[in-house]
Amino acid sequence: MSPELRVFSIPMRTRFRGITVREGALVRGPRGWGEWSPFLEYPAAVAEPWLRAALEAAAGDWPDPVRTRVPVNVTVPAVDPERAHAIVLAGGCTTAKVKVAEPGQELAQDQARLEAVRAALGPAGKVRIDANGAWDVDRAVTAIPLLDRAAGGLEYAEQPCADVEELAAVRRRVSVPIAADESIRRAEDPYRVRDLEAADIAVLKVQPLGGVRACLRIAEDIGLPVVVSSALESSVGIAAGLALAAALPELSHACGLATVQLLTDDVVDDSLLPVAGHLPVHTPEVSEAALTRLAAAPDRVAHWQERLAQVLALGGGPGSTVGQDRRS
Repeated sequence: MSPELRVFSIPMRTRFRGITVREGALVRGPRGWGEWSPFLEYPAAVAEPWLRAALEAAAGDWPDPVRTRVPVNVTVPAVDPERAHAIVLAGGCTTAKVKVAEPGQELAQDQARLEAVRAALGPAGKVRIDANGAWDVDRAVTAIPLLDRAAGGLEYAEQPCADVEELAAVRRRVSVPIAADESIRRAEDPYRVRDLEAADIAVLKVQPLGGVRACLRIAEDIGLPVVVSSALESSVGIAAGLALAAALPELSHACGLATVQLLTDDVVDDSLLPVAGHLPVHTPEVSEAALTRLAAAPDRVAHWQERLAQVLALGGGPGSTVGQDRRS
């Protein structure tokens, strides 16, 4: 039997990842709700691990936490310097992740954005960049030192190139630490990052990797410091990221889980927003009024129901091995 879906549609404050509205679904289970919000362009095989993560959350099947709060970064989209400065000041965090390499923008715009972020954070704050795999090796090797200077020092550069072999090549040619995101969550074998020594930091996202427990296995096996990041979720999805961050034996970097700030609304009344640069390890209660207010149009509900049917036809769901990682 298919799980109950409640499809939501939430406008964003700023265009991010090419979208202005975040659409997804909540899945009801025996212990509550889980979020299933694979991006709209993802085919069923890619969306399947996201469903596993949602069902794990709805079943309440998370490990015990070892900490009660998690340090987080503010996320700065590819906006102008004035807006970037304002976002950092309003974010309440001492670490900022700044989007760079936006299609249609120039490197000088990234530099100006980073200078504004550094001015807002002050000298003690940490700045990291995320290029989402947009550069080739030579472009990355040229850009990263320039952005390092503009930022007054970078904590790390996330996914400068799309290919894991390219990532390894960049890491050997720049002094800024390299973090891998897509090279883990989109790879057939996420451990090639480890085997090729392609990164200094592993970025793990609960939904794309199939749940909290799946991520814990990857974190243990990959042997790198971990940053837990969001997939632009509501507070329900962020709670799963917090469950992972809270269960990790070590957490040496701020996590990218303060992204509810990018949304204009939420499916809960008590949104997971940072206080003094931290989020509490907490699962907020879903609001029926919010679900009604944010309900997607009937044609979008039908779209998500069809997506669910496609994923379930693959054998997705509890205990599925579709899309699971290889640990060799």
